[in-house]
Order: sequence, then structure tokens, then C-alpha cells
Amino acid sequence: MQNYLLKQISVVNENNISEKDVYIKNGRIERIGNHLDVKERVMEINGAGKHLFPGAIDDQVHFREPGLTHKADIYTESKAAVAGGVTSFMEMPNTIPNALTGDLLEDKYLIAKQNSLANYSFFMGVSNDNAEEVLKMNKRKSDVCGVKIFMGSSTGNMLVDSEPALHKIFSESELLIATHCEDEKIIKENYKNLKSIKPILSPSDHPVIRDVNACYTSSSFAVLLAKKYNSRLHILHITTEKELELFTNEIPLKEKRITAEVCLHHLHFTADDYEKLGYLIKCNPAIKAAENKEALWKGLLDDRLDVIATDHAPHTLEEKQGPYEHAHSGLPLVQHPMLLMFSYYKQGRISLEKIAEKMSHAVAECFKIKDRGYIREGYFADVVIVDMNKSTTVKKENLLYKCGWSPLEGVTFPAAITNTFVNGHCVYGNSAFDESLKGERMLFKTN
Repeated sequence: MQNYLLKQISVVNENNISEKDVYIKNGRIERIGNHLDVKERVMEINGAGKHLFPGAIDDQVHFREPGLTHKADIYTESKAAVAGGVTSFMEMPNTIPNALTGDLLEDKYLIAKQNSLANYSFFMGVSNDNAEEVLKMNKRKSDVCGVKIFMGSSTGNMLVDSEPALHKIFSESELLIATHCEDEKIIKENYKNLKSIKPILSPSDHPVIRDVNACYTSSSFAVLLAKKYNSRLHILHITTEKELELFTNEIPLKEKRITAEVCLHHLHFTADDYEKLGYLIKCNPAIKAAENKEALWKGLLDDRLDVIATDHAPHTLEEKQGPYEHAHSGLPLVQHPMLLMFSYYKQGRISLEKIAEKMSHAVAECFKIKDRGYIREGYFADVVIVDMNKSTTVKKENLLYKCGWSPLEGVTFPAAITNTFVNGHCVYGNSAFDESLKGERMLFKTN
């Protein structure tokens, strides 16, 4: 394996930015210091004027393999991820077949081992009737990121609306429980009422159907269960101001039993954007009114919201077309999460240190990821070199997603990712890929 010496680069890590040399050896960070003198043969990279970030860890992606590979697969989407500075991902179980057994889960790990350019983990799926299979994962705490419950509509057999099943999982699972929280009964009632007065729906009706009440009712029930059983709960893609009252910033992240995620599109878009982008930004939970976006930013910066993710969910352009009932929910974002946050940094909304915290450090803490998420001696060298003096424009021809489109097309970001290292291997450098080494299965602390 090629070893590297990054010289005079501004290291963004653990609430600090300082110019350092970083020596990468045998896949890990060997030394961090000033004017390092390395005797071994290395490839030296001049980092003057550039920043080094810990690689982003995306705790929610849908890479669509197996079963839905006409729109995405683990190879294509992991390639897009590393180009965007995402060095590790956690993928959801609503593939075909749904990952509802240990054997089906292992099938996905095998695909990733052979094809993923980024590090990976996969959530075990929960249905109304697979509790015993889910609880077998208690013996797999070191190599499975968590279990996923769709407490709202999903594909296949993955809507969990059986209260006995929910109580069993919350009371007996020793793994982190990640939830998609929307109340299905409220959604159906809202849809029925709206259709009775408006037979043909439009994109802007989506947040009316999947409204604040649907989200809060489900999220508050998940929190109630977690408090009852002292479960380790992580609620995905928070979208409303009201839900923020369910979370706290009064204790350190390491002590929290209930944590929350916010996604890029809910920090960036508002319901006003349906007029321009239509069903391209239709997603579940829905992008809502602007006051919610402002509240989410406040919750992120004051640490009630713990991590930033993409919920990368690609569909073909044909699948994103109306009418309302046909247009699939989800949008592709995993190639640009860090760059989008750098735009908000340039606007003065978030610091570079906070970006590293919410996209790397905090994800590692939430999931107890072993030896990743920080720029520390002895940790895996999952790092990203960023040039803040360059720019990047999103164009159809430079998209790496299999679906071939992005809601951010035409946007110019005030930064560029020049290199992405995964386990010390420079898999992406100056717009070229070295695919000779693949990512690794993430491991998790069990204490």
C-alpha cells in the first residue's frame, strides 16, 4: 500500500483548525505533527492552502442493491460518495428482497465487499413479524450498525404498525434502533381529505399530506417507547420545528440514549421550492414550510440535532414524474454533502469545525464506530482534502449517480474536493479514481 505525507495542511478536527503534517502509513494515521521527518518512502502531497477533514460518515443512504439496480447500485453510488468526501456509509434495508433476515443482510455485505469504494455497514430491517430474527442481531453488535424501523409507509413488508412488535423490539434490542417516523393513519386521512376537494394533486400538496402532525405523532411515540425501555433510539430525518422539543442539548452526546439526524435537503430546500423543482424534491418525510428549515438550523447548531446525513435515495427521472401518486419519493445527494455545507460556511451560517463534528465526529459517537470519524493517530486514514480557493459546479455530465440527475444541477459550490482517502488509499484524486482497493466493513464498539 502507498504511504503518504500530507505537508502543511490545515487540519479540521475536534473543534480546532491547525496547520500540521499528517503521515499516513499502512492505511492508518501514523503521526500528526509539525515538520515531520519521515524516513520511509512516501508520496508527499503539498497541503499548503488546503484543508484536511475527517471523511464524512453518512448514516442513511439507499443504494438500491439488490433488486433495484436499474436506478442505483453499491458500486456507482459509493463512487459518487467518495467523490463527495463520504468515506463511509450505512445503507437501509428496503431493497428487494427486504433485508429482514441475517442471511439476506449478509448478502448485502458480500456485494459491498466486492464492489464498494467506501466503507460500509447495513441496517437490519424490521417488519411486523420478524422480531426473533431481529433480536439475533444482539450477538452482532460489533459488526452491524443497527436495526431500522419504518414507523410510516415504506416499500414491501417494512411498515411496522404492530404495537406488540414495536414493544418487543424496543424492549429487547441491544442495537441502536433507527426510525423513520411518520404516522401512517394521519397520512392516509390527510390524503383522503385533500383528494375529496382536489382530485388532481400537485407537488406542493406533499407537505400537506405528510404534515407536521404526522411526523410529531410518530416521533413522540418512538421517544415514549425508548424512554420506557431505555432503548438506544436514533430518529432519522427530522423535518419539523415541533419535533425539536423531543431532543436535548443538556447532556453530552456520549451520554444520550435518544439522538436525532437532520438531512441536507431539509436544511437547504423549503416548500417554496416545489414551484421550481416539483416532484424532483418529493421525499419522505416531506420538505416543509420555511419556518421549519430555520428551526432545524437552530437545532443543529445548538446540538439538539446530532448529525447531518443525505438520505440519498435515487430514482430514475421517469419515476420522479407526476401524477402525485406515481412520482417516487427520494432524491440523490451523496456526491455533494460536504460541498453544500461549505456553501453555508461561506455564508457564515456554520463553521468548518461544526461541519466536521456533525458529518464525522458525532456520527462516530452515535454509532460507536471503531477507529473512524476523527483525524487521530492510530485511526483509519479516512480523510478528505478540500481546496476552498476553487469552485465546483454541478452538471449532468459530472454526476456519478446511475440515475443521472440531481436537484442541485446548476449550483456552484465555493470549494472543491481534491482527494479522498479511504483506509489510507487515495481512491479519488484530482477527478480520477483508483479502484484497486475497496472499502472495508465498519466495526463498532460494544461497551
